[in-house]
Amino acid sequence: MRNELGQSVDHFKRAASIAATETSATVAPKINAARDRVQPAASAARDAASQSWDSALAALTAASENVRQAGKTTRKATRKELKAERKQAQKLQKKAAKAMGRKKSRAGRLAGWALIGTAIGVGAAYVARRRREAQWDEYEPASRSGADDAAFEPMEPTAYTGSANGTATEQSKNKQEPR
Repeated sequence: MRNELGQSVDHFKRAASIAATETSATVAPKINAARDRVQPAASAARDAASQSWDSALAALTAASENVRQAGKTTRKATRKELKAERKQAQKLQKKAAKAMGRKKSRAGRLAGWALIGTAIGVGAAYVARRRREAQWDEYEPASRSGADDAAFEPMEPTAYTGSANGTATEQSKNKQEPR
């Protein structure tokens, strides 16, 4: 089995080398022709890019100087505007604080009214409950004592055997205990 696997690998290597040789023989002339056609255009583009880079760098340097000068002149106006905006923001904050204070007192009053309403509702419910209980008091028994309850408890059942005088025998009493 190893021998067959080794032969298969050898065949695969030969096939790959033949394919590479044939491909390079077919493709190499096309690649060389393309390189010969593109190389002059590539060198011309490289030369143009280097010249454009120098001119672009000079233009950017001049533009950055203009921007820096414009920033200095507008900075003065911006400081004045910032100062005015800060004052306006402080005024708005004061107004907002006053408005919050008013809303807070309104909320406090509303909470107070809610507490008062709750207290009145609880009191009314308590009074209504007491009245309802008073209506049912006349139906309650006057006294509750343990002696009256004993009369209503069921008695233990006794099993009678066929004795002459009608009493339970010892055997029947012993049978009833395991309950």
